[in-house]
This record gives sequence, structure tokens and C-alpha cells, in this order.
Amino acid sequence: MSTMDSPSTVPAPAPAAPGPGDDRLRGGSLSLLDIASSTMANIGPAMSFYFGFGLLATTAGVASPLTIVVAGLTVALLGNTLAQFSRAHPSAGGFITFVGKTFGPTSAVTTALLITAGYIIAISSVIAISGGFLSMTLNYYFGWNVPWFLFTLVLTALAVTLIIRGIGVSTKLAGYFFAVEMLVLVVVSVATIAKHGAHLSIKPFTPSHVKGGMSGLAEGFPLAVYMFVGWENSAALAEETENPRRNVGRAVFSSIGIMSVGYVLFAYATVTGFGYDADKTGAAAVPFIDVAHGTFGVLAFFAYIAGLTSTLGSLISGTNSQTRLLFNAGRERLLPAFLGRVHPTRRTPFNAILVFVSAALLIIGGWGLLHIVGGKGTMDPVSFFAESSTMGTILILLVYLASNVALPFYYRRYQRSEFRVVRHAVLPLIGAAAIVVPLYYLAKPGQSTPYDWFPYLALGVLAVALVYAVILTRRDPGLGERVGAIVADAE
Repeated sequence: MSTMDSPSTVPAPAPAAPGPGDDRLRGGSLSLLDIASSTMANIGPAMSFYFGFGLLATTAGVASPLTIVVAGLTVALLGNTLAQFSRAHPSAGGFITFVGKTFGPTSAVTTALLITAGYIIAISSVIAISGGFLSMTLNYYFGWNVPWFLFTLVLTALAVTLIIRGIGVSTKLAGYFFAVEMLVLVVVSVATIAKHGAHLSIKPFTPSHVKGGMSGLAEGFPLAVYMFVGWENSAALAEETENPRRNVGRAVFSSIGIMSVGYVLFAYATVTGFGYDADKTGAAAVPFIDVAHGTFGVLAFFAYIAGLTSTLGSLISGTNSQTRLLFNAGRERLLPAFLGRVHPTRRTPFNAILVFVSAALLIIGGWGLLHIVGGKGTMDPVSFFAESSTMGTILILLVYLASNVALPFYYRRYQRSEFRVVRHAVLPLIGAAAIVVPLYYLAKPGQSTPYDWFPYLALGVLAVALVYAVILTRRDPGLGERVGAIVADAE
């Protein structure tokens, strides 16, 4: 017998455990224009403005456009934080990577759970309103009474199919949808202002016309900030973007600038169309559509079309970017590993997309069931949009806050030679202070149900996230080394 083992008796080497670099997204698929248009589509200006401005006008009064200016400046401060992080460490993990690299693995896991929960709750509002707005449109023009949730299921299935096919085609379609809605919004606004040209006023930009003075401005501030949510879209697309260190920041600032100017124009046109009467503006179901109808009847039809393209564009672009965070958290084992797998040919985060959208649909169903159990009857998609987007925004704002606090520590630790006091300390700390204002007004006591429950629910999510993070980091000592291990532009 040979002294050498036969090949059949030599144990085969154990397969290596999948590492964080085994699943990469398709790099270089997106240009600066792609991620900028995707970011603005995620914001969904028509959708956000249609269902947010009436309440803003009721809260801040005729000078609600001035509130939008303040919100735009605040979001620009947040944009600086995101741009500086992406310049130093572009990653599909976005906020999760930025906070985790700064404060350690426990903060990374906590952030992953907070931002995932916030985005899933927020996207559920978009999913619901996509079918709800289509149902409203068909009812208005044809008198059809098709249940909105049927449209929601169909539109969601189509969006998911498109998203799974590839980031390039879905992002470009979302960009086209954005172009349509933006064109309609601008045309209606300009036409409205022109029609009332003989009676234009600067009241909307005068601080003395803010309802309730500074308290009214502060109370309307979170509503105005909410209309910008989605501005951070491009950061999570860094791994698939050309030159992410440069292009992510450019996409962030260009999107915030365009949306700020656009919202001010839309707001001014709307209050002008209502004769600078904030009460009438707030009483309208969708103020902008009423203004479009009052300017030229045919414009209302196009305004409805803009609303439809806005909801679909926001659904596609929001799901695209936000599932990248979930995917990267799975890839780094901050969340279950199966989330960090890509489609073998499409190179899209297949599992993360299905889990993300399925969880959002379950939230819609559960929320609707609570309405029935609570004796409120069938859930209205517009009411659900307001409720769920508010709850999601609270969790997202907590992550914004943590990211702003993290930036100066990150640069002092990892990029000391590039540290600049104003850019990396003063601006993010001002941004952090500004975020406290909407957090306070979204969490203050005395709000109506279910809004009075949301602060406690947010604290509960935070507590669960912290407990889970502590347990996971103790069980997995190598977790800290994996946070941010994959840099977007690394080969």
C-alpha cells in the first residue's frame, strides 16, 4: 500500500465563508445626471407638495414659502454632511457606514435598524398613495370606484419587476417621470402667477405674515423639511456611480437647490391662486390641483398626471436607493446575511428588494387593520400617507442628527489633514441643532392620535435597536472591521 493518501481520502478544503466583498453591485452604471434625477424623483415634488402644502399653509400662514426657504437652507447643511462623508468614504451603506465608522459597530447596527425601519415606514406611504392617487384620478374623471389597494398592488409589482431588472433602466425611467412632473408644476405655477399678475404681493416672503411669528415658523418647519426627504438618495447609489467621491456631492447640492427654488415657486403660485388666504389654501384637499383648475381647466388634468408620475418615480427611486442600505447591512452582517446577496446576472440586491417592499406592504395592511379595530373604518390612503410618513420621518431625523454629530469626529480621526473647522465642524453642528427643531415638534405632547403615539414608538424602535446591536457586537467581535469595508470606487 502506498505511503501517500489516495486523492479520494484527502479531505477537500472547506468552502470559504462568504466575505463582504463577494457580492458587488454593478459599478459605473450611473452618471451624475442619473443620480441627481433619481434623487429629485425620490423627493417626489408633486406628491410631497400636493399632500403637504395645505397643512403647511394652515400652520405657517401666507408666508409658508418663507418657511420653505428656511427648510431648504437647513437641508443644505445636511447635504454638506453627506457630501463630505461621501467624498472621504463613498459607500452603499450611506448613513450606516458614516455613523458606524465614526462611533463603532454598536452604532452601525443601531443606525442600520433605525434607518431601515424609518425608510420602510416612509416608503409604505408612497406605495399606498401611488394606488390611492390613481384611484382618486379615475374617480374624478370617470366616476370609477375601484378600491385603491388593488391599484397599489399592481403598481408595486410593476415597480419591483423594473427595479430587479437593473439600476440603469429603473433610474432612467424614474428620471423621466420626474421630468414630466417638474414640467407640469412649473408650467402651472407660471401660468397662475401670470394670470394674477395685476395682484401679486410680497406677503409670502415677509416674516410679519408668518402665522404666529417664530412659533408658527418653527411649527411649520418640520412639514417643510419633510417635503425634502429623499435628498440623500444619491449616497446609497455610490457603488454604482461614476466617480462617486465627486458626483454624490454634486447630485446632493444640485437636487437641494433645484427643489428649493421649485418649492418656493409652487408655494408662491398656490397662495397667489387662493388670493393669499391661508385658511382657504389649507381647507383644499389638494391645493395645487385646485389652483391649476382655477387657472385653466385643462391644467388640472396635467396636474393629476404629474401626481401619478411623481408617486411612481418616488416609489422606484426610493426603493432603489433604500434597499441598497439594507443590502449593504446584510453584506456586512449587521443584519441577516441573506439580505446581502445580489441577483447573479442583474447585479441588483434581489433579496433586499423583496424584503423591503414586502415589509412595507405588511405595514400598510397592519395599519389598515388597526383602523378597523379602532372603529375608524376603512383606511384612507391620504390619511395613511400623512401618518406613516410622519412616523418614518421621526426615525430618519434621528439618523440625520447622528450623522451631523459624527462628521467632525470622523474627519479628526480619519482625515485629519483635510479637516476644516467650518466645513467639518461648524456647519454640521448647526445642522444638528436645526434638526432638533422638527424632532421636537414631531414629538411634542398634546398631539392628536395616532401622532401622540409616534414618539413612544420611535423610542421603542431605538431601544430594540440598541439591545440588538449590543448583543450582536458581543457575539461577533469582527463586526467592527467589516463596517465600511467595501468602498464604492475600490477595485
